[in-house]
Amino acid sequence: MNESGFLIDTHAHIDGHDFAADFDAMLSRAWEAGLSHIVTVGADLESSRAAVALAGRHERIWCAVGIHPHDAGRVTDRCYDEIRTLAQGNPKVAAIGEIGLDFFRDRSPRDEQEQVFRRFIRLARELALPIVVHDRDAHERVMAILREEKARDVGGVLHCFSGDLAMARECVDMGFLISIPGTVTYPSNEALREVVRGVKIEHLLVETDCPYLTPVPHRGKRNEPAYVRLTAEKVAELKGLSLEDVGRITSLNARRLFGIGESDQAARIAYRIRNSLYLNITNRCSNRCSFCAKFDDYTVKGHHLRLDHEPDSAEVLAAVGEPGPVDEIVFCGFGEPMLRLDLIVEVARELKKRGFRIRINTDGQANLVHGRNVLPELQGLVDCISVSLNAADADTYARLCNTPFGTNGFNGICRFLEEARLYIPTVVATAVTVPGIDVAAVRALAESLGVEFREREFAEVG
Repeated sequence: MNESGFLIDTHAHIDGHDFAADFDAMLSRAWEAGLSHIVTVGADLESSRAAVALAGRHERIWCAVGIHPHDAGRVTDRCYDEIRTLAQGNPKVAAIGEIGLDFFRDRSPRDEQEQVFRRFIRLARELALPIVVHDRDAHERVMAILREEKARDVGGVLHCFSGDLAMARECVDMGFLISIPGTVTYPSNEALREVVRGVKIEHLLVETDCPYLTPVPHRGKRNEPAYVRLTAEKVAELKGLSLEDVGRITSLNARRLFGIGESDQAARIAYRIRNSLYLNITNRCSNRCSFCAKFDDYTVKGHHLRLDHEPDSAEVLAAVGEPGPVDEIVFCGFGEPMLRLDLIVEVARELKKRGFRIRINTDGQANLVHGRNVLPELQGLVDCISVSLNAADADTYARLCNTPFGTNGFNGICRFLEEARLYIPTVVATAVTVPGIDVAAVRALAESLGVEFREREFAEVG
């Protein structure tokens, strides 16, 4: 792969002697493995200077500057001044770091580590740069200092994350990302795999921390940026995503955090997740669901879905193109696709001729919107319809989904689900597990309506 690489190694140490003998070959292997960028991270003044120099010479290398807690006992005012000088006004300096606490080796007194950590957070806030946090056996103090120093103002990343799932979620709540190193591949590291499963991928990064923490199957050898692909493959396995999904999403996370390059904000009509191709045909909705992510961000699994216009059937089919092998094509964007029933019928008819399996994800209110039973029009064109039921009673549904149809909204969905069984082979009712929702009651309702049921995680695991 070349400039169009899809992975970013967000934490590497490539400035030193470990890579002196084969630096150019190491970079070539990284680009061939699918990397688009590398962030090389300073751990003291010497490596911070070297990181800045590398970033200046290589378009696809960015850097962070800081002083590791091991050296906290030697930090002087001059050190802060030099880190400020290196970072200030340099667009290739993406963050202040790595900084933090290391209570495992205790190479500097703990009180001095804490003092230095606080001062670097303040410097990051002064420069409006995110921070790269080193935390080893110091979870409680790291979290306390992040809160006390208002680190959420700049955000950042807990690199080589070693806390538990509860800590990871607390970090996310503070606006921090969680970076996953090659240790996620180690057989004994189930705790980190639990973190990966339990945190939305929109809050994850991948890194090597090379030359350290080499992933399986190269463990015991020098780590290098190309091996971040192995970490991403393990994350993909744990999240039930494709490697391309993980690369696209974590790279977007890195670009947003560190300001690396230009994020692609072109709206997607057709977009792939796992082995399904999704069609985004409208951003309009019948409802205004309280849990809908689009009120914060129109990005789904690394795809930007804010349309600048509603595509016609020719545009949709052109966007589908020749997608290669896919399990299904799904009408599901960041809006209610059944508002555009005529387009669905036209496009689905053409796609069925080409042998594709068709699914629609819908809020189930199409009959109310169109004033007639539209399901016969989908017969023979749609293989599966997935309906957002979300509640076991009308009051809860109205509270969660803000339907414009009042009580008729919920009752209409129930009738739609029952009727759909007559025209569509597979009918599924779904519920987002919003806190307080009685998922068991929703499941029981779905089963009473004679349809399948599927939970959709509110704290999405992927």
